[in-house]
Amino acid sequence: MTNDSTAPGAPSGIPLIPIIPTATKPATTGSSASDDGLGSGDTFYEQVGGRATFERLVRAFYAGVAADPVLVAMYPEDDLEGAIQRLTGFLEQYWGGPTTYSQERGHPRLRMRHNPFKVNPDARDRWLSHMHAAVVSLALPPLQEATLWDYLERAAHAMVNTFDE
Repeated sequence: MTNDSTAPGAPSGIPLIPIIPTATKPATTGSSASDDGLGSGDTFYEQVGGRATFERLVRAFYAGVAADPVLVAMYPEDDLEGAIQRLTGFLEQYWGGPTTYSQERGHPRLRMRHNPFKVNPDARDRWLSHMHAAVVSLALPPLQEATLWDYLERAAHAMVNTFDE
């Protein structure tokens, strides 16, 4: 799942963050969960337990964001639930689940959507801290946790758009 290529014209060493799911098989409506609560399907989305897992991840993440004065200031006061739904939809689509995010919002355009916000290294590190706690809270098998964390960490670094304090 690593992508060591760079965008044409981009400074060398800046990895591309793929926004097309690596597992494109649509999720089925039936459950493929095993007794341990983790799916055994073909996509990462199914393997980790589907929407319920991504909802738990994102809600745990935003619980941290809500208590973080730097990050919570980036959200309209009454829109954390909207942010929760958007991030959940994006992540489930990215990992091979339903394509509802793109159907409702179009192409993800992560950098463009984050450009209005001051995403400096401090904001990135705070984001990563809350997201890491949320990932750990899922208690996924080590390979799945590492796969998920690798993507999230790379994506967070790619969203930095300023080095201003």
